[in-house]
Amino acid sequence: MDVTFPGESDEYRAAREELLAQEIELRRQTEAVAASRRELPPGGEVPEDYLFQGEGSDGRPGDVRLSDLFAPGKDSLAIYSFMFPRDPEDERPGPVREKETAKLSPAEWPCPSCVGLLDQLDGLVEHAAQQVNFEVVAKTSPDRLATWKRERGWRRLRLLSSADNTYNRDYLAETPEGAQRPMLNVFHRDGEAIRHFWGSELFYGPWDPGQDPRHVGTLEPLWNLFDLTPEGRPDWDEQLNYA
Repeated sequence: MDVTFPGESDEYRAAREELLAQEIELRRQTEAVAASRRELPPGGEVPEDYLFQGEGSDGRPGDVRLSDLFAPGKDSLAIYSFMFPRDPEDERPGPVREKETAKLSPAEWPCPSCVGLLDQLDGLVEHAAQQVNFEVVAKTSPDRLATWKRERGWRRLRLLSSADNTYNRDYLAETPEGAQRPMLNVFHRDGEAIRHFWGSELFYGPWDPGQDPRHVGTLEPLWNLFDLTPEGRPDWDEQLNYA
């Protein structure tokens, strides 16, 4: 197909064709990485059937085991570790003042970047749930999670508290000093065993100059959309003081 747009110059078309070749190669590489990921050997078996607190399958408050997070017929489970509380050095604005969560001390507020990501995933999870189990866990209390979910207007995400277990520490979502980290981990049910399949270890890999880790970058429509514009990614962070 001969692709051109109105008014473009020969210079633009030649440059665009070069970029298209790069985009095709990126697509191939993305597929190759996904194939390599699928071919990983069995990961480590989870050390315990972690007990979380939050919404049960019936929507009522209660205790939920890790094994309970696997719905019948769906053997993969993705868990995002929500930084709530945020990093102790995070000085960005917090929730708006008329909200209950805003009354907490700044050290106890949720991470703005995590919230920005979860805003986007709240719509995605309804579709993803047809194929995979998806949960969000955080170190804060179940009551604070429920309050924040209501204040933020999330309708589909299930938020579970990991305050009383070692899940965050065991799966690289907490530093030895207790600071929270935004890890995404995927588990797979293999018969009676539950094994770790993949974690967003790119967060701990080297960062190139001018880049953040992008360990869950393929999940973020917001930042990927910025990449399609002449301005690119702004020097900006998600905020919590918007409506």
